[in-house]
Amino acid sequence: MRFTCREFAATALIAPLLAAAPASAENGRYVMEKTAEGYVRMDTATGEMSICTEKSGQIVCKLAADERAAFQDALDRLEERISRLEDKADRTLAVPSEEEFDEGLDRMEKFFRRFLGIIEEQEKRENGGGMLPDRT
Repeated sequence: MRFTCREFAATALIAPLLAAAPASAENGRYVMEKTAEGYVRMDTATGEMSICTEKSGQIVCKLAADERAAFQDALDRLEERISRLEDKADRTLAVPSEEEFDEGLDRMEKFFRRFLGIIEEQEKRENGGGMLPDRT
């Protein structure tokens, strides 16, 4: 049996209230809430939830381990993914090697030399140096 969205929302709203108040001996350790399919039992000490049904006049509770296991599995996968992304980011944000730095400077130098060449050609045209061949 699975929690419905409404049941889960109800227990999510009740859980903080129960967690705020210490579980005393007269209150008991467990709190039961009626649902459409039976009951939801919450352990006020651990926050663990159980799904309970009524069978032959008795309430039988089963731990909602499947839901918790699925949640924990998803959480573990996300944490692993975050670790991989952080490792990748650390590698890409590393300081470039001397060789990579020199290569970047060489490219910038080549760019600026070409740019200055274009400017010089433009100045020659403006100063009456005549038509120069197209560089495009």
